[in-house]
Amino acid sequence: MYGNTSPFASRGQRASQMYSRVGVETDVLNASPHRLVTLLFDGAMDAMTQALGALQTGQGELKNRSLTRAVRILDEGLKAALNLESGSLAGDLRDLYAYLCLRLTQANLHSDAAAIEECQRLLQPIREAWISIGTRVDSAQAA
Repeated sequence: MYGNTSPFASRGQRASQMYSRVGVETDVLNASPHRLVTLLFDGAMDAMTQALGALQTGQGELKNRSLTRAVRILDEGLKAALNLESGSLAGDLRDLYAYLCLRLTQANLHSDAAAIEECQRLLQPIREAWISIGTRVDSAQAA
């Protein structure tokens, strides 16, 4: 099986999951560096939202997988992509991402929805600012 596809999923469900995965992979292959970072932000936010849903429905394994995914995106994606030589903002973002990783790990250990929501509130303005920058870059390139 490929990815999270259950051996008991219907043929239609498996096809849908594969189609979705191919769509994401195609987006990644064709994405600009700015778009790739946007995809990382989206993935982290989606994983946290999924973890909150899993907490509410008592799905411990899904909560664990989702929070682990969010931490990996923050640590191995967003934090690793920072150019720390570019100035203090990169260092501040590194520290924020490290804090978010810590809080999400604690949230996972203690099934703490408030900690997950805190991380979402902290990450959302950074994500929105990044998307805003992309809109300006795209407009400038089109002109």
